[in-house]
Amino acid sequence: MSFEDERAAPREHRKLTDPKAMRAVAHPTRLALLEALAKREPLTATEAAQMVGESPTNCAFHLRTLAKYGFVEETGGGTGRARPWRRSHIGFTIDDGDPESTIAAAALGAVLWDSWLERIRKVGAMRHAFPERWSKITSAAESVFYLTPEEAETFQEELAALLFRYRERLDDPSLRPEGAIPMELIQFTFPADALRAQED
Repeated sequence: MSFEDERAAPREHRKLTDPKAMRAVAHPTRLALLEALAKREPLTATEAAQMVGESPTNCAFHLRTLAKYGFVEETGGGTGRARPWRRSHIGFTIDDGDPESTIAAAALGAVLWDSWLERIRKVGAMRHAFPERWSKITSAAESVFYLTPEEAETFQEELAALLFRYRERLDDPSLRPEGAIPMELIQFTFPADALRAQED
C-alpha cells in the first residue's frame, strides 16, 4: 500500500495499551509536537521547532522516538531535519489493563494533566486581551449532576459523539470551512465524592 493509499483511509483514535509507548509519549516536548501536528501537518523538525520552542535537532530526535512507538510517520520526501511528519492517529486514549500499564498510565496522566492545567492558567491570564470574537468563544464552566455509573458512561459516549461530528476535519484540512480555527476542549469529569473520601 502506498502512502497516498494510506492517506485515503481516515485516521482513528488509538487505544494506548503498551506501557513502553505510554512512557515514550509521557514527555512534554513529545506531547507538544503531537499538539503542533494537530494544528498543522505535515511538519518538518525545523518547522516544528518554531512552533514548540525547541531546537530542530531536539525535535528531530523526539519525532524519531514518536515514530518508533507509532505516534507519527513520515509523509515521504525530504531528508534529515527536512523530512516532513504527520500523526499516525488523531488522538489516543489510555487503557491500563495490567499493573505495568497502570503505572505507566499514571505517569503519562500526570504529564498530560500538568500540560492541560498550565494551558488553562495561561488562557485565564490572557483572556482579557483576546479580541472580542475570541473572548466570546473562550469559556469555562463547572457543573454538578447526579448520575449512576451507567448513565455517566452513556454521557461520555454522547459527548464523544458530539465532538466526533467534526473529527474528519482533524484528518482532512480540505473539509475545514473558511474561518475554521483549532478549538480545544479540556474536560475533567470525576465523582465528586471521591474527593471527600480522600479528605476524610
